[in-house]
Amino acid sequence: MEFLARMEPDAISTLYREYSGYPTPISAFVTANDYMALLNGTSFTLIAEWSQSETFRGARLHYAQQWTLIQNYSKETDIDIQPPSPCSLLHGELLSSYSLSGDLKAVVRETSGQFAGQQFLEVWSNSSLKKIIHLTALNKHGRVYEDAQFGCLAWSTCESRLLYVAEGKRSIGESYTSAPSPSAGESTARPLGSPSEKDRSMYWEDWGEGLTSKSVPVLCVADVAKGTVTVLQGVPSHVSPGQALWANDGECVFFVGWWHEPFRLGLRFCSNRRSALFCLDLEGNCECLSGDTSSVSSPRLSPDGRYLVYLEGQVFGPHSQCLTMQQYDLEMRNISLLVGVVNRPKKDEFAGLYEALPPRCWASDSQRVVFSSARRNWRDLFVVDRITRRVTRISDPEKFGSWKLLTIQNNLMVVHCSHLNEAPRLAVAFLPLAGGEEEVSWDPLGESCLRGAIVNVLDIIPTPQEENPEYSGLDFGALLVTSNHLPSRTKVPLVVFIHGGPHSQFFAEWNVTTAVLVKLGFAVLMVNYRGSTGFGQDSILSLAGNIGSQDVKDVQRAVLTALADQTAEKLLTLDPDKVVVMGGSHGGFLACHLIGQYPDFYKACAVRNPVINAATLLGTSDIVDWRYSCVGLQYSYDQLPTPEALTTMLQKSPISYAPQIKSPVLLMLGGKDRRVSPHQGLELYRSLKSRGSPVRLLWFAEDAHSLARVDTQADCFLNVVLWFQQHLHLH
Repeated sequence: MEFLARMEPDAISTLYREYSGYPTPISAFVTANDYMALLNGTSFTLIAEWSQSETFRGARLHYAQQWTLIQNYSKETDIDIQPPSPCSLLHGELLSSYSLSGDLKAVVRETSGQFAGQQFLEVWSNSSLKKIIHLTALNKHGRVYEDAQFGCLAWSTCESRLLYVAEGKRSIGESYTSAPSPSAGESTARPLGSPSEKDRSMYWEDWGEGLTSKSVPVLCVADVAKGTVTVLQGVPSHVSPGQALWANDGECVFFVGWWHEPFRLGLRFCSNRRSALFCLDLEGNCECLSGDTSSVSSPRLSPDGRYLVYLEGQVFGPHSQCLTMQQYDLEMRNISLLVGVVNRPKKDEFAGLYEALPPRCWASDSQRVVFSSARRNWRDLFVVDRITRRVTRISDPEKFGSWKLLTIQNNLMVVHCSHLNEAPRLAVAFLPLAGGEEEVSWDPLGESCLRGAIVNVLDIIPTPQEENPEYSGLDFGALLVTSNHLPSRTKVPLVVFIHGGPHSQFFAEWNVTTAVLVKLGFAVLMVNYRGSTGFGQDSILSLAGNIGSQDVKDVQRAVLTALADQTAEKLLTLDPDKVVVMGGSHGGFLACHLIGQYPDFYKACAVRNPVINAATLLGTSDIVDWRYSCVGLQYSYDQLPTPEALTTMLQKSPISYAPQIKSPVLLMLGGKDRRVSPHQGLELYRSLKSRGSPVRLLWFAEDAHSLARVDTQADCFLNVVLWFQQHLHLH
């Protein structure tokens, strides 16, 4: 029985609106209610913030929800969960942070209306607004940084000061102190030749994709009582500060400083930028605490104020890699290794550290750190004991799917759980005493929202011909998702879905694109080729110099494996004559390679901001170093392209296979993409047009690399489905 369903555009959009409307938790805060001494236990308040796409208005909504949790005295791990409060919409919040006691909440808000585009710092108590500081009017700095790379909003332990990062004054010779405002009728013009006039067209570097307005970050301290803001002095001039936090005594701050000399490279999704951990006191004295030849991120201070953990990696090479966790002892003033690089993990073991630490990750005993990380096709939850150096997994992928820690406070862990067939929800548990972590007991918040899908995990071994001789013996994974609502023995078309990066991965977690495609009757194969995170550092390193070959063969091997796994017990049959492929960025690079190298295999292709020609991309990407590293060449700041290097890049690019492409191609390009210039897609578009090959191009002028706007995502999905339906001849 063949798959014959074809839905009309309105029905597809309605289904996408439903599935994309499932909210995702993005942060959580827990406070103990000591004043509520209950007979049956201790009360905690959990406040979670969620993000939800709303396609009618093309908006991404943020709202808060509150729970009361009661820990039973009879057994520490038992939690009574009270019904949640109604959701409350959060308007214009760029950053927010609760004080340690939970009594105060700080908000950086951008307003509309009369003060459109202006920024305010608000401090709220449990009963009312306590303080408001008009940051824009103070003119001490530019816009506040709200991004995940630099941004922070940290309370001092005394709850009287707030630390944040903002754009510094850019004009040469201009001080951080605001100039007096001109009186009524007074001209604001400055004579030609003055510093502000002669430098108004000066080029200012920024930090690339997703950080285009970020150039010269500065550390700022707001005094809540006085209503004043001070820009901290003493940060070394060759670094850009971010990810700042207070020391326990409130007399100094810790921060990460990224080298911006000789010039800035793209920072988003790149954990390989030279940086170090610094300590700056309020008098302007600065000290580098870590080495200065590595990449550093995610500094987190223990509750007792003695230990500072942070992540460390290599500079250049893979843009995302297996990281180490280092511990700095502030009393002994020494650094020790807590978690090392994992080169070749065994199947069910800890596979290494690949993502940032949550803002609150320490257990109350200042002995253990809880974190999330990739493990093969999953994201799991782990705890490391800084005394024993033992890493223990405390999540159960068979129970909830993939896990992400949002916070741990008072040893109460709050995690975001989901699966490919289950929409996101929260779960909570108390971390047991040291040594008993494996006994953790999880309680979900809210009902499970299951969507009809079957998930099969594929472990794939390359053939001898596909082995990498330098890194032999590596395997990789894939996730095959099919519907459980179609009639038995139905033949279904297969969508091969390829992640970008290339050093990222598909987790077995909620994915709107996959969920809706499966609901429409497609099967979806999500491939974690060699080079994906979660499979060890050797897997990542194996891809350097082998893009366009090793990763292409891995995806094709995964497809052939899925098609061959058609046993009698299978309810559905994958149709080998109806296979299509889609992907973005490096996933688009691979998709275009596949339709060029296997021109009769794939019936259609849809790609978002694909890399088409690595040689022509060299001068337009914000991560020029990766353009060398990915093809196996060393990079240095003073590097000049050579004919040999450009030839290597061209030979490894999909454009070399453009004459063989037969599949109809849908291109989706962001006009403001800084990582992969939209001219990459245009290059393929023109090549295909010149040969009369079917091609369609969607141009999103205001979007960047991720095409992340809500209306853009909905538009792209609808067009992809219609493109596949058209060229698979579904009726």
